[in-house]
Amino acid sequence: MPSRLIDSLATTDALSDVFSDQSLLQAMLDFEAALARAEAKAGLIPSRAADAISSAALAEGLDAAEIAREARSSGTVSIPLVRVLTARVQAADAASARFVHFGATSQDVADSAMVLTLQRAHPILAADHARLERTLREVSDGHARTVMLGRTLLQPAPPITFGLKVAGWVAAIRRGWRRVDSSARDVAVLQFGGASGTLAALGDRGLDVSCALAGELGLRNPEAPWHAHRDRLASLLCACALYAATLGKMARDISLLMQDEVGEVAERGGSSSTMPHKRNPAGCAAVLAAATRLPGLVAAFLTGMVQEHERAVGGWHAEWPTIAAGVQATGSALETMADLAGELTVYPDRMRANIERTNGAIFAERVVMSMTERIGRDSAQLLVSDALARSREAGTTFRDALMTMPDVADLLPAETLRTVDVPEMYLGAAETLRVQLLES
Repeated sequence: MPSRLIDSLATTDALSDVFSDQSLLQAMLDFEAALARAEAKAGLIPSRAADAISSAALAEGLDAAEIAREARSSGTVSIPLVRVLTARVQAADAASARFVHFGATSQDVADSAMVLTLQRAHPILAADHARLERTLREVSDGHARTVMLGRTLLQPAPPITFGLKVAGWVAAIRRGWRRVDSSARDVAVLQFGGASGTLAALGDRGLDVSCALAGELGLRNPEAPWHAHRDRLASLLCACALYAATLGKMARDISLLMQDEVGEVAERGGSSSTMPHKRNPAGCAAVLAAATRLPGLVAAFLTGMVQEHERAVGGWHAEWPTIAAGVQATGSALETMADLAGELTVYPDRMRANIERTNGAIFAERVVMSMTERIGRDSAQLLVSDALARSREAGTTFRDALMTMPDVADLLPAETLRTVDVPEMYLGAAETLRVQLLES
């Protein structure tokens, strides 16, 4: 049993259930039952055997710990599971026991079970993504005109709107979800090939059984077994990593904006064990923890893709914990960020105050661009640098410093000089870009 404490920041309740011992064992048993029914339809085994196998294919009562111990010797969970299932069928109908796992190989069971498990995880992720996107769109619309500092290389830059920043998050998570969603659909493919991937054990009925088996499980029937070709699973894990990294970027932004000396937004947060005054970015920490884990999991999976011949030794054996950890980490980050976004507090007054604390220095670009056509960029840069120096030395605003310089008054229109440090006057195409991001 996985440790609930160790995994507390690595999964969600719903995904923990999906990837639980009980769930995985049932997925494997679902494969075995569906296989028996498909083979009965094809006339390869008696219908009575299919009924007996289906009746016995229930995870309830199985000793997952014992199966896991045997798997360490056999190299796969499939072998001890088939042994237990065969014993169950034997006890109920001895004649039917010989048809358990008929014509399949261990990897068929393991791969198809993981695919079924991923299909159960997909709608959980989809629901949290929809919730997050919906919430962020509302935040962006609500703060379309809320001005704040732009920040480049962690330093103050010309103003933006908080709505634009959030719209950037929305567009990025939407792109990320399209990759995850597409990959999750693409991976919904049956694995069934038998020993060498030719279905030879089933004679001329192998393809018929494969088609019927896929239908039974609600999966696509592949053009051929994919035992040593793991690209679909790799695409899903890579898509999860990209999506989690985007969530991590959001968490990084929020945690920086939440610093007390910035104070522009706040998540609900968590308390400190020793400092009662603190409001820690606890949700951001959980999201960043997940985003930190994913690249290593992707690297492990890609390393294991270099597999030998028709079925590999070690490569696919390494995948279950890697895939399960990757999807659950993504789900943990997603659920946490969806919760966090719904409770985000925004402080527009603090955003404007932080702009004002720059004494207008962030509008230096505006003045340079206004003067460049008249005197050239280099001369404009020199005049603005002089104004900035005067502002710093005198402790006045950039606009006040400009107004003491006769050359500037001659070069700037009066209205430009009067409103030079009004953030709403230097937002460019911010609103158009915000809307385009939300509609992309």
